[in-house]
Amino acid sequence: MPARRRVRLATAALFTAMTLLLAGCSSGGGDTAGTGPVRLTFWSALRGTQEVVDEYNRSQDKIRVDYQQVPSGPQGGWAKLSNAARAGNAPDVATIEYPQLPGYAIDGVPRDLTDLLPDDVRRTFLPQALDLTTLDGRIYSVPVDIEPMMFFYRKDVLTRYGIQVPRTWAEFETAARALKKADPGSRLASFFTNGSQHMAGFAWQAGAQWFRTADDTWRITMDDAPTRKVAAYWQRLVDQDLVRVEPVDSQQWRAHLQNGETVGYMAGAWAAGSLMNSTPGGKGKWAIAPLPQWDPAKPSLGTQGGSTFAVTKDSQHPEEALEFIIWMVTSPDALRAKLSSGISSAYPAVPPLVPVARKEMDTAYYSGQDIFGLFQQSARLVSPRWQWGPRMTSTITSVEDGFAKAGAGSGSIIGALRQGERRTLPDLSSLGLSVTTH
Repeated sequence: MPARRRVRLATAALFTAMTLLLAGCSSGGGDTAGTGPVRLTFWSALRGTQEVVDEYNRSQDKIRVDYQQVPSGPQGGWAKLSNAARAGNAPDVATIEYPQLPGYAIDGVPRDLTDLLPDDVRRTFLPQALDLTTLDGRIYSVPVDIEPMMFFYRKDVLTRYGIQVPRTWAEFETAARALKKADPGSRLASFFTNGSQHMAGFAWQAGAQWFRTADDTWRITMDDAPTRKVAAYWQRLVDQDLVRVEPVDSQQWRAHLQNGETVGYMAGAWAAGSLMNSTPGGKGKWAIAPLPQWDPAKPSLGTQGGSTFAVTKDSQHPEEALEFIIWMVTSPDALRAKLSSGISSAYPAVPPLVPVARKEMDTAYYSGQDIFGLFQQSARLVSPRWQWGPRMTSTITSVEDGFAKAGAGSGSIIGALRQGERRTLPDLSSLGLSVTTH
């Protein structure tokens, strides 16, 4: 059992102090000159955001939103937002992905919205989505979408070889063996060497809890029993050459999908649109199924991907900023504007918007399959037990360093996860958090 590491400052105390600090920030509330609309700044990397902002600005004249597109990822928008917050000039509204939210909250970037978010608005969200934006009982951002993991597959290839769509992970392994035997050049899926969030989703589904808080302490366990089961399963698929080993979104991965050598892909619901964009020649060949289950009698899922909108601590107009956010995530007009920008299949965190998404998205690529109905069923299965850690960017980097070694045969999947846990501990302790592993 790994050694315990503790420091005196408790997590709950940190969040309480942060809440008091943010409560002392200006509450804003109107144009300071009183001669025009309130102006808000908004940073996001999400596709279709410009169209959404344009629609909002046309729809009313009380608030004017100035949008700035930022790069996605740790070297782009994440770093830009952190640097701006440190300098005291963060935008009024920013997009924050679910895994990064706890870290930003501990750093004091997003404003505590608990007392600002109306109860009737809270009730519109899928509970699992709102739970992911709630830390220590306080709400730090508003969910945009929630992305249950799905299985995307080439139905023509599986039909050709008489392979049934797997409903369980045992069936998935059997199908992978059958496909390799029928066509030695094809594989059913890939193990992604940069897929730490995919692995998190698999572990989440199996019942893992990599991070949780209890007794004023962060507890990290990235090699618990469910995680070991999942890691051993994927290690076997890798060792027996039943899946490809490659980075997701790499040129080689896309080439394998496009030429039919890789016939399956597991990712969040958002990937339905991405697949349509990247593999246009697959129209009518691809279909979507629920992710395989460990126990169909007790179905469960994790997510992969998804974003939130936060009002930052630096906003001088938090009420107006939240009003804008609520419109973006609940208004059918906002969703239509977003979808007008091109292909998008993100599953909205507000279930009443599903009929709008279903109507606006052309699903001919999937032969008219009711994909949003499928996403809706899957979203309800997302386990509410999961919590992301306070320094996921660092954790992800450490895990993926290990995955690259595992893919090259010089390490293991569970070893990479243990490395991620081991390297995360000093980061959390340096924040003054009470931390333990067991």
